[in-house]
Amino acid sequence: MNTSFYISRRSFIRRCSAIAAATGLPLWYVKQQAAHAENETKTGIKSPNARPRLALIGSGGMGAGGARSCMRFADVVAVCDVDQAQIDKRIKRFIVDGKKPDEYRDFRKLLERDDIDCIVNGTPDHWHSLINIAAARAGKDIYSEKPLTLTIDEGRHVINAVRDNERVLQTGTQQRSSKRFRLACELVRNGRIGKLKEVNVWLPAGLREGQIGGDVSQHTNAPFQPQAIPETLDWDFWQGQAEATDYMSERCHTWFRYWYEYSGGTMTDWGAHHMDIGYWAIGLPAPTMIDSKALSQPIPGGYTVIADYEVKFTYPNGVIFNVKSTRDDSPFGAKINPDGQRNGIRFEGTDGWIWVNRGSIEASDRELLTTPLPDDATKLYESNDHRKNFFDCMESRKDPICNVETGHLSAVVCHLGAISLRTGGKSLTWNPDKEIFTGSGSKEANQHVAREMRAPYNYDFIA
Repeated sequence: MNTSFYISRRSFIRRCSAIAAATGLPLWYVKQQAAHAENETKTGIKSPNARPRLALIGSGGMGAGGARSCMRFADVVAVCDVDQAQIDKRIKRFIVDGKKPDEYRDFRKLLERDDIDCIVNGTPDHWHSLINIAAARAGKDIYSEKPLTLTIDEGRHVINAVRDNERVLQTGTQQRSSKRFRLACELVRNGRIGKLKEVNVWLPAGLREGQIGGDVSQHTNAPFQPQAIPETLDWDFWQGQAEATDYMSERCHTWFRYWYEYSGGTMTDWGAHHMDIGYWAIGLPAPTMIDSKALSQPIPGGYTVIADYEVKFTYPNGVIFNVKSTRDDSPFGAKINPDGQRNGIRFEGTDGWIWVNRGSIEASDRELLTTPLPDDATKLYESNDHRKNFFDCMESRKDPICNVETGHLSAVVCHLGAISLRTGGKSLTWNPDKEIFTGSGSKEANQHVAREMRAPYNYDFIA
């Protein structure tokens, strides 16, 4: 007997069993993933001269957190933000051996540097497209926060820039790099629950007037009043392509998500995660019918997005994709909704159901999870570390798991839901090939596929 092999094998099984117990994943799947991880090429700590040089554009919480995670693989050499207070607050996270990254207020100046290999785009949604296009043209690879775009039309501009300049772009829909979500989608794709009939997604609701919890209540007392612009903030630059308006703290930083001027509410924020997984499991580019119902209306003078909603998408293969908002007293959504479901995704088939979110994976019959898929089963792109996958692809020049087309199509589904809500819940017909609405209600709906960008913050701004 090869004793060392026996001990190694026993250790492997023990480790996999511990992971399965901790995560709820079936043991066969944990073993499969662990074996793959041991065989794949590792991205390790490289010498200082070999590590990519990264710049952070948009240094808020999400951007700074994302760039900090990238420091396993790259050196952060520059930080850019239109608010100096944000830079001052975050930049200490990126000081290594006493060396502080360079500071910028205009991303175009940063992108002129030849020694920067890639960027993390952590700006609010309405700045994603212009910065990603400019970065691609400047020869930088891109890790972009989701959703990839503010509008559907912007997606084609981003795709063209990335492909024309042969860049790697990873969209920050990191649930695709989760074993739980990939397992759920592979089981659905391989008919484990029979014919897929429905995908049900529950998303956190948006903010509402008088909401309590933490420091949220002070930001929900509409109508909001104009305030003095902070000295550290270039408010005009921050607004970018959006129509100019008076400064209010409720429009900026964390709260931008609840204004259609800058984002799409939780439909495009959390929806870019859970709706992306639903789209991954269905395996078709886009729905062809959208129906919706607003369950509350914005308060005049307050946030403009619809906070509570139900949206039904119908796919060409007959699959119904339901999206519902859910809330409790927590600032950013709920754990349990009135139907007893947590924030997450439930796949309903003719032979059972599978439920998955970031904390669990469950099924109507545990054997749906514990029975291994056959060797010839359909396998999805495998990534177990979203940022590592990005840097691996920077080196190989292959597409990452959430490449530019994937990011666009995921965003399209979210934007379709937001457009349906904004047009009063009309039943809309979508042409996925031409990316336009047709039929009844299409004239109004197509006005939201693209929008006029306020000068000078249009495509000429990055020419």
